[in-house]
Amino acid sequence: MDKQELIDRQQKIIDLIRDFCIEKLNDEYLDISERLVKKLGRKRSQPLATGQLQVWAAAVIHAVGTINFLFDKSFKPYSTIDEINEYFGTGKSTTGNKSKQIRDLLKLNHYDSEFSTRSMRENNPYAKLVMVDGIIVNVETLPEEFQEIVRQAQAEGKTVSFTTR
Repeated sequence: MDKQELIDRQQKIIDLIRDFCIEKLNDEYLDISERLVKKLGRKRSQPLATGQLQVWAAAVIHAVGTINFLFDKSFKPYSTIDEINEYFGTGKSTTGNKSKQIRDLLKLNHYDSEFSTRSMRENNPYAKLVMVDGIIVNVETLPEEFQEIVRQAQAEGKTVSFTTR
């Protein structure tokens, strides 16, 4: 598959995702999902080159939803896996397997700095923890200058640890 064909496939997947996000989710999920598709499109292995477009769209929503608690009723927006599969006409196991493939390929986890919603990043319980001499401590217990170093690193999606010896 040449580069233009891959770009066209990416855009078709994004268009499918856009329709779902407009109808069921929000602009933030659309933005995150679009960035995820584009990142997949830059992978050397070109995972988007094969497979059904609807499966890819459902799997991207599923992957982003999984790390952002989309399937938990206490979070907003909320959707079910069945709702995603019904919308895209995909099977639960196919979507779940492709979602897992995406999460593994991009090393996605809860509170991911690149693909988490704003509320997930703000409520990240790990954001206030830092390693000092091999011990996990609350960043608020550190001197202000070290707290600022941690905040700046986190804003750049990095982690920091300190050694006092």
